[in-house]
Amino acid sequence: MSASPAVQSEPQDVVALVRDAGQSAKKLVAEATRRVRARVLGTDGRIDAAKLEAQQHAAHGLAWLATYAEAVAELGGYAERLTAEGRFGETEALLVRIGAGEYLEQLFSGIPMSQGEMVRPTGSIGLSAKEVAQFRTDAVEAVIAEGNTPENRAALVALMRDGGGAATVGASGLDEDMEAIRSEMRRFGKAEVVDQAHEWHLKNAYIPMSVVEKMAELGVFGLTIPEEYGGMGMPKAAMCVVSEELSRAYIGVGSLGTRSEIAAELILCGGTEEQKSRFLPRIASGEILPTAVFTEPNTGSDLASLRTRAVKEGDAWKITGNKTWITHPVRADIMTVLVRTKPEEKGHKGLSMLIAEKPRGDDANPFPVDGLSGGEIEVLGYRGMKEYELAFEGFEVPAANLLGEVEGKGFAQLMQTFESARIQTAARAIGVAQAALDVASRYAEERVQFGKALVNFPRVSDKLAMMAVEINIARQLTYFSAREKDAGKRCDLEAGMAKLLGARVAWAAADNALQIHGGNGFALEYQVSRLLCDARILSIFEGAAEIQAQVIARRLLETA
Repeated sequence: MSASPAVQSEPQDVVALVRDAGQSAKKLVAEATRRVRARVLGTDGRIDAAKLEAQQHAAHGLAWLATYAEAVAELGGYAERLTAEGRFGETEALLVRIGAGEYLEQLFSGIPMSQGEMVRPTGSIGLSAKEVAQFRTDAVEAVIAEGNTPENRAALVALMRDGGGAATVGASGLDEDMEAIRSEMRRFGKAEVVDQAHEWHLKNAYIPMSVVEKMAELGVFGLTIPEEYGGMGMPKAAMCVVSEELSRAYIGVGSLGTRSEIAAELILCGGTEEQKSRFLPRIASGEILPTAVFTEPNTGSDLASLRTRAVKEGDAWKITGNKTWITHPVRADIMTVLVRTKPEEKGHKGLSMLIAEKPRGDDANPFPVDGLSGGEIEVLGYRGMKEYELAFEGFEVPAANLLGEVEGKGFAQLMQTFESARIQTAARAIGVAQAALDVASRYAEERVQFGKALVNFPRVSDKLAMMAVEINIARQLTYFSAREKDAGKRCDLEAGMAKLLGARVAWAAADNALQIHGGNGFALEYQVSRLLCDARILSIFEGAAEIQAQVIARRLLETA
């Protein structure tokens, strides 16, 4: 099949239009920020927490508006870079045109924060239609009019089909070295994971240690750890690519790297030199597997209310309390445990981080050590590592394993890891979304109804087109946050936006993929049923979507 170009504009015209439209979108967001800020300021000129809570819809809506504006800007940057490199072809132009056109239209008329919640610049933020119209410039109108059209969507799907399916939807925007890493991870995923993942999911079985060992051999666990500590010293962009491709094979495999990333980041940022030398090389090699032990049954995201205690007795800390939603604790060798060591200090100030070592367990004997027990939490998806509730009863940790050998810094140490963790979660979301597009494209080609393949029906091909478009948008926003992190810049805002949008894109892709499968998608035997379950967790962990929007909004409002 040969695709007829649906758009005739030169590449430089696309770049200029999207750049100018993106600037107008950011001006709209700036005005929206001023309006919301006026609602939440206290008499002292600071953000009033009670007012901010009362204005949650507007504040969280602002976070989504800003995320969309940044997404459009990054599409423009993507187009500009590829044009300069001579790689901005028809597929890339369609991805940018459709994506920018759709996101601008939503930005000006209504963005879905969830299935039943919309944010609009008028009703939600308080701008009048006349005021909004001032920012809807000729460039904005042109991008919208020429963007998400039926012709462009059909042309994109035709190119996808000509190119061999979902695996070749446009250039990523990364260099050859990063793409070589992607190819290596893709080969590993196909050879070791894809064909087995659904069985692991259905049986709620652990990812085999043979797979974990091969991941270690590939350097997955030491990817961003500096070479001086036994790692590969690679940038966060490489971490994104690896997380994407491994999660595309199976989110559980992609998430094994997250365990090591969080622990390594904690120790790198807050550990003593002795702690770095002792733990990081063994994390990098995969000799020890870490897990994060932060959440408690009654706290969730409210870490300031954390109650698990650690009391120093001689040369050891003794931990007492309960933790929940702990991923992969049975087979973990070390636990980074957030505890309260200063009960007299309220809120975050009394929290400390301990590096707790333990022997590996198994299903028959999960926790073969004194002072630690737990029970499995059965979950819909995100399997392969298993979730647990943990009970600590005088569990001992050597005094030398207090992170940084300093008390009261646990919360600050944890906050330093959130940027990387959220960038990686955004990358995992892209991988799940890509997997959904993979299975949906294949099914749409193979399934025949009313005498023709499903892909030939516009409502089906439209879904495939928008899945590809939104995956590219989420990917560019995620890579942008990774570049900011690699440059040593504060990027909690960008990382939060990438995670917020990526999680929604993954859920939409999985939901649409299941819809394309029809009744078969509801059958457990089909992979897409697992992808739907796996995608659902992404807007909950590493900061629920509502918490993420709150963090983004607060940053915007405080810096306005």
